Amino acid sequence: MTRSTTAPASSPAGSPEPAGEDAGRRSPAGAEHAERAARWLLDALGVELGDGLLALALTHRSYAYEHGGLPTNERLEFLGDSVLGLVVTDELYRSHPDLPEGQLAKLRASVVNMTSLARVARSLGDGGIGPHLLLGRGEEATGGREKESILADALEALIGAVHLGSGLETAAAIVHRLFDPLLAESATRGAGLDWKTSLQELGAARSLGAPVYVVEDDGPDHAKTFTAVVLLAGEPYGRGTGRTKKAAEQEAAEAAWRALSAAADDEADPQEG
Repeated sequence: MTRSTTAPASSPAGSPEPAGEDAGRRSPAGAEHAERAARWLLDALGVELGDGLLALALTHRSYAYEHGGLPTNERLEFLGDSVLGLVVTDELYRSHPDLPEGQLAKLRASVVNMTSLARVARSLGDGGIGPHLLLGRGEEATGGREKESILADALEALIGAVHLGSGLETAAAIVHRLFDPLLAESATRGAGLDWKTSLQELGAARSLGAPVYVVEDDGPDHAKTFTAVVLLAGEPYGRGTGRTKKAAEQEAAEAAWRALSAAADDEADPQEG
């Protein structure tokens, strides 16, 4: 298990950290939130960060604006996005020496996207990132803790915070742990393109025609939940839900792609007895 603490005066590279990014302050929500978030981070990733840096990674702009203009996690998100992109790109380049640039870019996009990042964010520890975010009242009321965009941004901010507090090597190791399974799957199970495109190609190969998506929504305008069912040759093959129509369709397409692939595997290797 990797355990490291952040030095308040300088970054791993030795240059001064921006003022306020980790000045030893506790979470602006108080000591209880700081302690709970620190325990969650240690359990989820095996890393310790200074209270200020961890709190910053969890501070959404809605909370900051409602509490007198606190620093937000957007700078850390910018940094974490670059760290994530570098590590994933390096892994793809080394593990697929024969793939052309265009296919490498598709593989990277299949992993480094809002839906994938949000899924990883939800999987971290007990309950994921969502319960530990600092959100304003408006975002809290509209389901902000489950919004893919907020979760994805917070994950990138957390990666940026680990890079600042514990160094690139630790941040890279965490990225590998979280994203290598997605990279392996994207290369072998059809997610090199987005799921809707992959399903369209698989459906055409099996003479099922183009997928048709039937989408319904539920809830008030500010907090709708979308449910999508994808049909192939008139038959339902997958269902998905999401905060947006696009997210629901992608989840339905993934479910349908997996169902079709499993059926093809069964046909190719039927079980005896």
